Amino acid sequence: MLPGTVRPTFVARDETKEGGRRAAVLSRVGRVDAEAMMRAGRDWLKGPEPWSRRMLAGDLTIAGVLALLGLGVDELSKSSDVKMVLGAVSVFALVLLRRRLPAATLVLGAAASAFLPAVFLVTIVLGWSGGRRIVGVGRALCAFVLAFLASVALTLVDQWSQMRPVLTVVFTTLLFLAATVMPGLASRYWHQRRTLLSALQERNDQLVRERTMVAGQARLRERQRIAQDMHDSLGHQLALISVHTGALEVDPALTGRQREAVGVLRQASVAAMHELREVVGILRDGVEAPAPVDEAQPAARGVAGIAGIVEAARAAGTDVRLGTAGRPRPLVAACDHAAYRIVQEALTNAYKHAPGSAIAVELRYEDDSLVVEIANGPAAGRGSGEVVSGGQGLTGLRERARLVGGMVHAGATEDGGFRVAGVLPYGTEPAGAAEEVAGGVADDFGQRSQARMLALRGGTRAAPPMDWAALDRELSVPVRSRAGGVAMGCGIAVAALVLLVIVLGAGVALLVGSANNAMIGRSVYDGVHVGESEQDVRNRLPDGDSVLTSGLEHKGPPRPAGADCFALLSAEDSEMTSDTVFRFCFRDGKLVDKQVYEVKQ
Repeated sequence: MLPGTVRPTFVARDETKEGGRRAAVLSRVGRVDAEAMMRAGRDWLKGPEPWSRRMLAGDLTIAGVLALLGLGVDELSKSSDVKMVLGAVSVFALVLLRRRLPAATLVLGAAASAFLPAVFLVTIVLGWSGGRRIVGVGRALCAFVLAFLASVALTLVDQWSQMRPVLTVVFTTLLFLAATVMPGLASRYWHQRRTLLSALQERNDQLVRERTMVAGQARLRERQRIAQDMHDSLGHQLALISVHTGALEVDPALTGRQREAVGVLRQASVAAMHELREVVGILRDGVEAPAPVDEAQPAARGVAGIAGIVEAARAAGTDVRLGTAGRPRPLVAACDHAAYRIVQEALTNAYKHAPGSAIAVELRYEDDSLVVEIANGPAAGRGSGEVVSGGQGLTGLRERARLVGGMVHAGATEDGGFRVAGVLPYGTEPAGAAEEVAGGVADDFGQRSQARMLALRGGTRAAPPMDWAALDRELSVPVRSRAGGVAMGCGIAVAALVLLVIVLGAGVALLVGSANNAMIGRSVYDGVHVGESEQDVRNRLPDGDSVLTSGLEHKGPPRPAGADCFALLSAEDSEMTSDTVFRFCFRDGKLVDKQVYEVKQ
């Protein structure tokens, strides 16, 4: 075989592979395009509303129920199979498209109901959907007017040869008002009320947020003012105390004991300046201010710091004894700080109200709590100078202990002394009861804890930042509006029901009148004879202008040529499956033929 004959074979194979790859690529592109088109169609179908699987299942369920009811209506109206199929397809199409095209489906549904009896029930759903989803009063009015005109006009076209035009217009108008307009008005009112309540709720939330921000800013400004006053007044006095005690400490005229006592005073003033700086920083910014590196750090404010304040009291000449019982256990930060403050406040009260008396401080680690007890004896003598007291120390201790799940008891002892005892749990404090700041120590003022702020301001005398009663009154307004809305909705429903009853009553009255105008007895039929004048016969018979007799004269035996015939129903011999029909035919002013026959229903 020549080389030239082999090469085309490989080329053909390469072209075949390339063609297969190209076909595969085109197939994948086609699938991608088909999927994209399906997604686009689904997005277009659901419209601006989020169409979840639940909503789709609900729409399909509604369409299925209405389609089954429509088939029943078609069966009662003796519709053809083609009309039944078209009615079911129209029901599903209109229900699924009503979210995307509310106005168009409303007009199309009203027009189709003139020819397809199964579509009539869907107009209720379309009226409800159109009243809610058609944007603008003008557009909604135009859509409902067009739907009404289409329904009336096409019903006239369909029933022109069988019914009176005036009755057709009146009956169609009443049905349209009851089945389409009333659901549309109720839906529009419900949707507008729901939108209004949503807007009011959103605005109320915004006002509450703005009021909270304004209240927070006011509290921040007040805290800053208090911080500035504390810094300007207490800071100046503590600085003077520190300067004078520092100068006094190096006075050569003092003895060693006196110099040691002055040193304790200077350290106390420095520690007080540190705590004042921390409090001022918390009031201003909500965080502790860092201490300068050239000054001594403040004492630890926890159980570990109790020994320090006891030693400071001893150095100042006070007889203070510290005892510990049980196995020491760690406490959470808030409880640890509360124990320190209980001891500090109790020692301060003893200094002021029982100067010179012995003080006993005891820490007992029980199984579930720490018991802190401070007891002092009666005063050894009258204190010098005025005792300055704000009267809020013990109240603040009780509130501080309550916030961490503990308690504080204070009262006089039998020997004339005073006793303060606190019980503090080991476990985690209640949420929001205590705050921790830098270094894991709870701050004195606790601006981030509303309950502790209330405690340090004097318990219940401080007002909370949010007026919850006023907020409840504001939120209760939509509840009262909801009652009024329910009453209005019930009124609309009752009006729709009354209108529907009126329509049904008018329909029943029309049918009864039509039946009286379309039926005769057998004796009346037998009393009419061929050859009598047309005028005499018509005077003795009803005119037969009724929906019940429409088209009956064309059924039965053949009619005489050139004769004008009309049919009446038998009032006696009609059965459930067939009707007995009496037909009278006239020609040239005389009765030329009369027939009796059965017509299946």
